[in-house]
Amino acid sequence: MPITRRELIAGSAALAVGFPTLARAAPRVELRLLETSDLHMFVLDWDYYHARPDPTVGLSKIASLVAEARAQAQNALLFDNGDLLQGSPLGDYVARQGGLASGAHPVFRAMNHMRYDAATPGNHEFNFGLDFLERSLAGAAFPYIGANIERADGAAFLPPFRILTRRLMDDGGVSRELRIGVLGLAPPQIMIWDRAHLEGRLRCGDMVVAARRYVPILRAQCDILVALCHSGIDVRAAAGAENACLQIAAVPGVDAIMMGHAHRVFPGPDYAGVEGVDAERGTLAGIPAVMPGFWGSHLGVIDLTLARDGERWTVDRFRTEARPIYKREASKITALADADPAIASIVAPEHEATRRWVDQPIGEIASPLFSYFVWIGIDSVGALVNAAQLAYARPLLEGTPHAGLPLLSAVAPFRAGYTPDSYIDLDTGPVALRHVADIYPYPNALVAVRVTGAALREWLECAARVFRRIDRDAAGPQLLIDRRTPSYHFDVIAGLQYRIDVSAPARYDASGNLRPDASRIVDLSYGGRAVDPAQEFIVVTNNYRADGGGKFPGLDGRNVVLRAPDSNRDAVERFLRGGGSIPDAKPWSFAPLGRRVTVAFDSAPAAARRLAEAPGLRATTREEAGYLRYEYDLA
Repeated sequence: MPITRRELIAGSAALAVGFPTLARAAPRVELRLLETSDLHMFVLDWDYYHARPDPTVGLSKIASLVAEARAQAQNALLFDNGDLLQGSPLGDYVARQGGLASGAHPVFRAMNHMRYDAATPGNHEFNFGLDFLERSLAGAAFPYIGANIERADGAAFLPPFRILTRRLMDDGGVSRELRIGVLGLAPPQIMIWDRAHLEGRLRCGDMVVAARRYVPILRAQCDILVALCHSGIDVRAAAGAENACLQIAAVPGVDAIMMGHAHRVFPGPDYAGVEGVDAERGTLAGIPAVMPGFWGSHLGVIDLTLARDGERWTVDRFRTEARPIYKREASKITALADADPAIASIVAPEHEATRRWVDQPIGEIASPLFSYFVWIGIDSVGALVNAAQLAYARPLLEGTPHAGLPLLSAVAPFRAGYTPDSYIDLDTGPVALRHVADIYPYPNALVAVRVTGAALREWLECAARVFRRIDRDAAGPQLLIDRRTPSYHFDVIAGLQYRIDVSAPARYDASGNLRPDASRIVDLSYGGRAVDPAQEFIVVTNNYRADGGGKFPGLDGRNVVLRAPDSNRDAVERFLRGGGSIPDAKPWSFAPLGRRVTVAFDSAPAAARRLAEAPGLRATTREEAGYLRYEYDLA
C-alpha cells in the first residue's frame, strides 16, 4: 500500500524526535578572506611626486575598508600578496637609510596594527637586495611563506606554507576550530629581474610544480586551502610562467586563489572571455579568485560558506568582490573610503622625512618635459633619460676594450598612461628630486650590453610589438596601441634612426614569441649609414632589460660589459645637477603607408594643453575610464 503524504510527514517528525542529530542541518561557517596586493609602498593617500593628496591610493584607505569588512563578518582573515616594499618615494627613502632604526619597516608597523594573518613576497620585494628584505621581514608580526623559493644550498628561504588554526563561529553560534592552510608562490622571474641581488644566493622554481608538490601535503593537514599567488592569468602559460594562476587553480585541493602582480582587478572585465575564467562570478577553473588592483586601489574579498561533510569541511557557496577605495567618472574622482588616521600616525616620521628628501631642488630644465604623446614619437622625457645614461656611461667605458664602439642608450616610457593621471608634465624651470623619482620610478641599476646590429634590429622589433597592426584600407580611426604589452617594454634606442611599419604584423607577440616571417623595423641606420648586421655596439640600459626582463631576444645577462654602482635614476639626477640639456633628436618615426590612415590612442585630458607641440594630433572624445582619445594621421 502506498505511503500517504500525511504518514510521510508524521514519520519524519517521529524520526526527528527520536534521532535529533539526524534532522539537524549540518553546521556551516561563514569565512571571509581579505586581500591586499601590489601596494608598492603607497601607505598613505599621498602623491609624493606632485606633493598633494591622492584619493586613488593608500593602505590607510584600505585599512578603513578592512575594518568595515570585518564588522560585516564574524570570521575574517587578512592576507597580503606581495610587491609591498618598493614603488613609491617612501619605499626608496626607507631603503636608502640602510637600517631600520625605528625597529621595524614602517609598512610592517602599519600592517601589524591592521592584524594581517599571513603574506607572501612579490617580485619587487627583492629590488633592494636580500639583506634589506630579510631585515624588513623580521619586523612583520605575521608569517611570510614562499613554496617555490629556496636558498642556493637547498635550505628553505621561507616556510612553503602555514597552517592558521582559528576558532570560528558557525551559524548556530558554536565555536569551531578550523585549520586554514596558506600556500605562498612567487614568479620565478625574480631570478632574472634581480639577478645581481639573487644569483648564487637563491633559487626560484616553477609555481605550478611547487603547487602540485605542496598542495597534497598541506591539504592533508588543513580544512581549507588558500593559495597566495603573486601572479596573474595567462591561459597559455607554459613551464616557468610568470602568470600561472589559472593553472594553479586547477591543482586539486585548492579552495581559493588570491592573485596579484598583473595590477588588474578581478572579478571584472579585464579577463572577460578568457577560457577557464568566469570574470563575472570571479572564478578560475571553477575556484573562487580575486585580484585587488594596485597601490591600494581595491580590497579583495572572498566570502566562503563552509559546510561540514562528515569529518571534513567543504566550500558550499562563495562570493568574490574587489572593493574600490574610489570611483572615477570621466575626470571626476569620488572617494569611497576614508583614510584611517592611525596609519598616518604610525608612519609619520618616515613620511615627513620622505617629503623633505624629495623636495630637494636639483636643477632646472630649459624646455618642457611631458610623456603624453610617446606613442607617436614625441618623448622629451625619454630623450632626457637616454642623454643622462649616455653621459653617465661614457667615462666609465673609457680605457676599456669597448670604448671605441658606437655608444647607444635604450629607455622605455614608464609614465605613459598606466592611469589617467600617470604622465609626466613639467614646465621649464626648477626641478626637484621628486620629479626625478617620477620620471624614473624603478630602482634599476644602470647596465651596458654589447650587441650586434642584427641583435639591435631584433631588440627594436620586440619593442614594436606594443603597436596593433594597422589596416591601410580601413576608413575610420584605428586603435594604435596593444594594451597587452606594457609601456615599459617599448624601448626607444637613442643614437639610431629607424622607422616602424605598423601596417606589418608584429615580429614578436605580447609574450615574446617569434613570428619569423614578420618585420616592422625599416630604414635602420647609424650615423647616416645602414646598420650592418655584424657591426657591434654598446647599449646603455637597465639591469631589468639586460638580464632578460621582457623576454627581449639576445638579452639574458651574458653580454653585459658594465654594471654601474649607481641606478638609472641616479644618472638622471646627476645629469640635471650638472646642467645637462635635453636633445631634440627623435630616433624613430612611422614608415609611410602610401595613403592617409588615421590612428587613435588614449592619453590624459590634460595633454590637450600640449597639442601645439604635437603637429597633426587632435583631441576627440572623452573615455569613461578618465582618458581623452587623440587621433593622428599617418601619411
